Amino acid sequence: MTSLNINAVRRQLRGRRIEFFETITSTMHEATALAAAGCPSGTTVVAEEQTAGMGRAGHSWHSEPGAGLYLSVVLRLSLSADSLPIVTLAIGLAAAEAIARATDLAPDIRWPNDIMLGGQKTAGILVQLVDSTVIAGVGINVNHPAFPPEIADLATSLRLASGRAQSREDLLIDLLPAIDSFCRMLVEGGRQTILDQFTRRSSYAQGKRVHVDQPDGVLTGITAGLDPAGFLKLRADDGTESLIIAGGVRPA
Repeated sequence: MTSLNINAVRRQLRGRRIEFFETITSTMHEATALAAAGCPSGTTVVAEEQTAGMGRAGHSWHSEPGAGLYLSVVLRLSLSADSLPIVTLAIGLAAAEAIARATDLAPDIRWPNDIMLGGQKTAGILVQLVDSTVIAGVGINVNHPAFPPEIADLATSLRLASGRAQSREDLLIDLLPAIDSFCRMLVEGGRQTILDQFTRRSSYAQGKRVHVDQPDGVLTGITAGLDPAGFLKLRADDGTESLIIAGGVRPA
């Protein structure tokens, strides 16, 4: 695996602070510390390897050295705290657009924060609010040739999906402006602009039969769109509707 040419990325994205680490516990931890120290919005932490990469719901993120894109972005957005679910959708849209642009693949978005190719996960997003600042973490499986047996059926990489190695530099150069663009769309155009985009872009948002893991069991039904807060509506076979705040969604 070749090292990420971070200087080439910095030349293309002049004016953006990009901190690069060969190895780090978690880009989220470092970005949070930089935010607390007053770094500008858009500051990005990128790592070749994470030893304690953070995934959704406390899960770890498989961060193979040199194979993926692992980063966190500090975003100072003039939004209320209850906008966080919509910000997650916006970052997902940005990641899907950047992957499509850089690779010619056609990723799907599984609500709320997974980027999918051929029914397998290729990227995940974690968005947290720390003292009114958004920290957005993105992990993308780029050039992984294979995955550990326990996740091999669930995960894929851009290389596996496309049949060729992909440029991590090109992907990062596409991703960071896309994040800026979708966040600007949210701030200037309001929540509905992101909800509409997500509904168009995700096969999971509406009309898909799914199982949803919940603390008290598994719900099954047809997805029925997003509510104004960005949560997923699920219509059961008996016609009753549930609002999914969080939980693993998978095709039924």
